[in-house]
Amino acid sequence: GALSDKALSGRFSYMTVSDMRTVSQRLAPALDHFFNHQTHHRGQAHAILTVLGRPSVPLDLTLFQRSEEGRAFA
Repeated sequence: GALSDKALSGRFSYMTVSDMRTVSQRLAPALDHFFNHQTHHRGQAHAILTVLGRPSVPLDLTLFQRSEEGRAFA
């Protein structure tokens, strides 16, 4: 189901891998970062393929889900 405004404005805590400290933050900005950060990694993958002289592949989820192969994941 959908997250309520109350849930999105709530906080969650996690432990960092780098220095094992506990961090607490609001959920909404963390979700924004999570979904935006994957764009960064798609760009990295594209750059690596380009440097290696390999063809760039479509890395867009919605494009993949519209393909014959990706329809099972839509």
